[in-house]
Amino acid sequence: MKQKSFSLFILIFVSLLALVGCGSSDEENGDDENSNNDEVVITHEMGETTIPANPENIVALEFSYVDALAAIGISPIGIADDDDESRIIAPIKDKIDEYTSVGTRKQPSMEIISSLQPDLIIADLQRHKDVYEELSQIAPTIVLSSLAADYDEILEGFETISVAVGEEEKGQEVLEAHKKRMEEIKEQVPEDEDRVVLPAVVTADAFHAHNMDSYTGSLLESIGLNNAIQDGSDRYNKINLEQVVEFNPDVLFLMEAGEETIINEWESNPLWQNVSAVENGNVFSVDRNTWSRFRGLISSEAILEEAVENLYGN
Repeated sequence: MKQKSFSLFILIFVSLLALVGCGSSDEENGDDENSNNDEVVITHEMGETTIPANPENIVALEFSYVDALAAIGISPIGIADDDDESRIIAPIKDKIDEYTSVGTRKQPSMEIISSLQPDLIIADLQRHKDVYEELSQIAPTIVLSSLAADYDEILEGFETISVAVGEEEKGQEVLEAHKKRMEEIKEQVPEDEDRVVLPAVVTADAFHAHNMDSYTGSLLESIGLNNAIQDGSDRYNKINLEQVVEFNPDVLFLMEAGEETIINEWESNPLWQNVSAVENGNVFSVDRNTWSRFRGLISSEAILEEAVENLYGN
């Protein structure tokens, strides 16, 4: 009887060891039923959102997010391209596949977004905070700052996106390469450069100046090109000709909206002719999509390369 009891004890003991061993193996292999490796929690401007790990069907509601995804080798299935695919700049177009337009950035189509069955939506704080709940009902949504962001905030957003899409390591590699390229461009700016610059969007009836805290303004400042507007709470300022004369920029980078702009009207005005940039032939027309709308790593490099080429012929 004792021998049978002892044998039964040994059998139970061995069985328990086997069960423990299997459990440990499952945990080591990530096969535990309670494992959350198939999800990731992302902190963003509207709180925290749990999204599937390595999302594949991504909708981008700002061009800067398209830039970020393209930089790490991912093509979004849907883009808010303002119903105009020509706004996708060449360096980005070369890196992404065909996509579905989901309408304008200001008012994207919920119906089209839903039809794409995305597993991640990337939205902008200023444009989309009021429809965040509606977007979240379609798919997990993260909200970042793009429209109102400066250059540093764009870099922060890029890092968040790389984590969200499961490419944190590659994202860091891309970011380091970007920073290295920016330093190379900065080295082309003379240390004694003291001219002040002013980027602006010019439309048929308005001059929208971008100050030192705007995306383009802060980007140019990062390589030593100081902005003519160093104060003011508004990053984007609609100013008149008299104010342009007052700020008196030495260099103007004009992002033209259409063939005819307010500059055509001002050119016959003596005040315009007295602006330092105009007197010295330092007025440069640049692409609005690249310089204002995209706001990303790829577009930032393109902007600064063009700026340096215009100013120094490098």
